[in-house]
Amino acid sequence: MRAFFSSRSWDLAELIIAYGLILAVIWTPDHEQSALYWSAFVWIAITAWLRRNQTRPIGLGLHGLWRSLWIVSSAVVLFLIGIGIADHVHSLHHLYGPLPVVEHIAEYSLWALMQQFILQVYVLLRLLRLGLRRAPAIAIASLMFAIAHIPNPVLVPAALIWAAICCWLYLKYRNLYPLAVAHAMLGMCIALCVPNPINHHMRVGWGYVHYQHRNRTGLELTDR
Repeated sequence: MRAFFSSRSWDLAELIIAYGLILAVIWTPDHEQSALYWSAFVWIAITAWLRRNQTRPIGLGLHGLWRSLWIVSSAVVLFLIGIGIADHVHSLHHLYGPLPVVEHIAEYSLWALMQQFILQVYVLLRLLRLGLRRAPAIAIASLMFAIAHIPNPVLVPAALIWAAICCWLYLKYRNLYPLAVAHAMLGMCIALCVPNPINHHMRVGWGYVHYQHRNRTGLELTDR
């Protein structure tokens, strides 16, 4: 019983520290983020590796892959619908930043996979190990994911809905790849379709607020 309690206590402590570090990164100015970012990365990587035997299958193999590929095709349909609507209302625009499109998509796809790993493997499975039932665990994980996107008015509700859906899908199929691809496609759809004065180039936290401040001061914020 003592070992069981200790395991749960460590799960909770690791989750609180990881989430605290993530929020600290999000709400720290860009030029000061590097140390916090790598601290969060190392903490999550080490503690996830130490818990690897409690999270198998993690979702980075072939388990459940073929049965869950319909998620990708569904994301393709939603992507095309979003692009079509944006083109019709003349809100379609280029991706922000100097990176070539292919490199931009590749980097965002990798970031989407990292987010899905943190949300599903690190957060959701820990909440379940803490004794929560499936529905409350999904609700809490989704809320945590949405809070990490504050104050972006587009990404907060999108993150809440997406997190709830993909948590349920992860528990059903236990594979991260289709979820990461769908995440990347839907994220790109938002980046391309939602006007930048609203979306602030997909920024969250300090980046979103700083963008707003720069906009009020009249500095140039056009796409490069």
